[in-house]
Amino acid sequence: MLKTELVAPFIEASSKGLILDVRSPTEFNHGHIPGAISFPLLSDDERVIVGTAYKRNGKTEAILKGLAFVGPKLKEFVEKALDFKEPNLYIHCWRGGMRSQSMAYVLQTAGLNCVLLKGGYKAYRNYILSQFSQSWKFQVIGGKTGSGKTKVLAELSKLGQQVIDLEALANHKGSAFGRIGELSQPTTEQFGNNLFQVLSGFDIQKTIWIEDESHSIGSIFIPSEFYLNYRNAPLIVLNKTFDERVQNLVGQYGSYNIAELQEAFVRITRKLGGQHVKNAIELLDQNKLGEAASIALKYYDKSYEYGLENKNSKSISNLSCEALNPKQMAQLLINTI
Repeated sequence: MLKTELVAPFIEASSKGLILDVRSPTEFNHGHIPGAISFPLLSDDERVIVGTAYKRNGKTEAILKGLAFVGPKLKEFVEKALDFKEPNLYIHCWRGGMRSQSMAYVLQTAGLNCVLLKGGYKAYRNYILSQFSQSWKFQVIGGKTGSGKTKVLAELSKLGQQVIDLEALANHKGSAFGRIGELSQPTTEQFGNNLFQVLSGFDIQKTIWIEDESHSIGSIFIPSEFYLNYRNAPLIVLNKTFDERVQNLVGQYGSYNIAELQEAFVRITRKLGGQHVKNAIELLDQNKLGEAASIALKYYDKSYEYGLENKNSKSISNLSCEALNPKQMAQLLINTI
């Protein structure tokens, strides 16, 4: 008899083995449990054929089609699974149905220890969405563009604090310039999975530091349950001088390709104004990065001030951080709460 586990014990136990996701490659790429390996029972094309057979001719026809595809692969499945040299294999498909059960049966027959996820990946997704709405103790860090919030989060983590860096998880810095120097973004679904993995390692009774972000970061959207949860948490706004913030931006973006920076300015033409964008592009051509950054800040400062006026945070406080480095700012934040 095949062993099954609910989501929480499945995830906990899988740390002692390997998760095999037997859904199709496209399903896996859209979103998967972090750390899982794609181990498809059917290819994308095969899955479409089987699904079509089910809709047109019923379950029996679909099973026969599936067996025709899977039969020749059985030896390959077992050999690949043995190559992992893992004592325990944790297997799932979309709903914990025939795909995962079939794979587990074959591998278990070959002497491998297999555990199925009850309800499959669908149950996993429902579970993590429910966890996002728990009463986590968030402390939100805000501040105008260039305040150094990301570096402060890194220092907080070094000091042993619980930290979630949403921009790092999203592979995007959260502005028109945010994709410069970053890897491609995950899907919104995968972002949520990765976010849950970080969150699940935290103590719910202790403070979790997080940066003030809008609902979207680049092309991904923060899960609504999580977003509404932390948006209502206390907010501390880091105050740095305009010149300090310009210097921070030059340090952050100064090594990137000028053409990429110019393209980012073009993307905010409607909001910044054509003449300002033209000036910024010319300044970048002259390698006057600080002056170009000053133009960008004037737009982002107005946008931030407008957003701050419409916050629903339980409390908003300001913290003077002029002339302080990120490590000093992090320590000051810890001493403040």
